[in-house]
Amino acid sequence: MHVNDTFAPATGIGSLPGHDAREAAKTATGSFEDFPFLPELPARGPGADMIGRTAGMLVELYARVEPSGWRLGDRPGRDTKRARAWLGEDLDALEEFTQDYEGPLKIQAVGPWTLAAALELRNGEAVLSDPGACRDLAASLAEGLRLHLDEVRRRVPGARPVLQLDEPSLTAVLRGQVRTASGYRTHRAVDRQDVEATLREVASVHGDGPVVVHSCAPDVPFALLRRAGFAGVSFDFALLTERDDDVIGEAVEGGTRLFAGVVPGTDTALSDPAGSVMGVRTLWRRLGLRPELLAEAVTVTPACGLAGASPEYARRALAHCVRAARSLADNPE
Repeated sequence: MHVNDTFAPATGIGSLPGHDAREAAKTATGSFEDFPFLPELPARGPGADMIGRTAGMLVELYARVEPSGWRLGDRPGRDTKRARAWLGEDLDALEEFTQDYEGPLKIQAVGPWTLAAALELRNGEAVLSDPGACRDLAASLAEGLRLHLDEVRRRVPGARPVLQLDEPSLTAVLRGQVRTASGYRTHRAVDRQDVEATLREVASVHGDGPVVVHSCAPDVPFALLRRAGFAGVSFDFALLTERDDDVIGEAVEGGTRLFAGVVPGTDTALSDPAGSVMGVRTLWRRLGLRPELLAEAVTVTPACGLAGASPEYARRALAHCVRAARSLADNPE
């Protein structure tokens, strides 16, 4: 599949402010006519947050809210039911605003390693502390995502789903920086090959469909994600350093799409659209890449989710992404 058929020049990350599913779906589909996304509204409370929402998708594993966070339990309780109800409400709204839509449609879920770092076992330690539990969680997540993708295809038959795995804790997992329940120690680093194999296994549920990894943490492991076969990497552009140049150059030349988060995720004055993507052009020149490759290789996004923004700013930020992407396409030099 040609890269241009798979993605489009701009899209959102996932979360939006507010509580109204219809308003959010209208914003996400209206802002990005050729690459809408399924919004998440964490302000609604536990079960609408990214961990709770994905925990609600798990198959034969259930989680409930404890004072310390989300903990696995024996059966679906109130929290699981609420997470599933909100996801259903969001899908209803998306379906309403995507009648006759054909093209890429992005859906987001938390990836296996960030989920393993955030969910607790019955003893209060993270799933990350137990390799067997990590395997079970990844298998349950994969099955849940397969069902979720089927549901999206059923509701929006013309859509080509793009699956985004949110992995903000991935670097911490690889470096052994995830704290234990006591807070005094950290869980040992997970072997890079295990991390890569698990990511590949979860992504494989989408078959030939494109899967993107998103992290707005520093030091995104581009090379590992490229080896794991991801079609794209979504990141906060402001956190890149020149240390990342080589791996980014290799990723682009290998066909990996860059989802460049260049528009701030919280309320601020926005520069002109060309100014927002100036750093992307500078990177391109530094890497010696062909300017005409820019529009083919880059999707412009906010730096991170917009849950912490005002509704008015969130709408402006999404519209700004579209204008910035147009500036990149029109003036690649």
